[in-house]
Amino acid sequence: MPAGTAASPERAPVGVDPTRASIARVYDAFLNGKDNYEIDREVLRGVQQKAPEAQDLATENRGFLIRACRFLASQTGITQYLDLGSGLPTAENTHQVVQRLVPESTVVYVDNDPVVLAHGRALLEENDRTHLISADIFHPREVLEHAEVRANLDFSQPIALLQAGTLHHHVGDPAEPARIMREYVDALAPGSYVAISHFLDPENEHSPVARKMEDVFVHSPMGSGTFRTHKELLELFGDLELVEPGLTRCADWWPDGPRIKPLNQVQHCIAGAVGRKN
Repeated sequence: MPAGTAASPERAPVGVDPTRASIARVYDAFLNGKDNYEIDREVLRGVQQKAPEAQDLATENRGFLIRACRFLASQTGITQYLDLGSGLPTAENTHQVVQRLVPESTVVYVDNDPVVLAHGRALLEENDRTHLISADIFHPREVLEHAEVRANLDFSQPIALLQAGTLHHHVGDPAEPARIMREYVDALAPGSYVAISHFLDPENEHSPVARKMEDVFVHSPMGSGTFRTHKELLELFGDLELVEPGLTRCADWWPDGPRIKPLNQVQHCIAGAVGRKN
């Protein structure tokens, strides 16, 4: 539905509560999508009051995901992808990017948001190498032991695991995301790759806007959105060998071309990296 258009609660898919903000729908609103409700756009407007360019958090995250997938498909030889917290279908999903380059690639999406699962049915019909399962990405065993994951991915061979814009929505012990990632990485074969993007506190003149956005996210109807420092984000990668240029602002991770205008304050506040398991 267009931004600013009130959604009819009675038209919501089964299991979807249009009176509670959804992480997936909020991201959809940030990307100017149509599958969000007024409660989701309320989060967007709140963050925009602190940083008018707030939508660039989502566009930079999506751009990083697309470029990372192109790298993985064209450079690593990997044909298996586990995309955690896939979100709503939008332009240039993981499977579209990698299967364009390597058609035999298999992609398994994981999400537990009812609206994502409702829209994912169309995704499942696209081809027999794209799958969507319902599981909690913050419970690795639930994902790794899922019958469909095991049926479609061979864990004795390298896998590309994606956590794009997900871990900053974990609520609870600040050390838990690093433990979650260790459990996932331990399950991967040598030669696997892991891509992570995450809200960043750049610890410079842009830190105040990062913390203002964090405060709005955490106290919004969505209830999550932690900004971590560069050092804290490195902990998520553990012993993985980071691909050049390492952990950096998403805008600086292999951009598509030369930059002729400066980054805005929000573009300094989201970072990403790709690491290899040796």
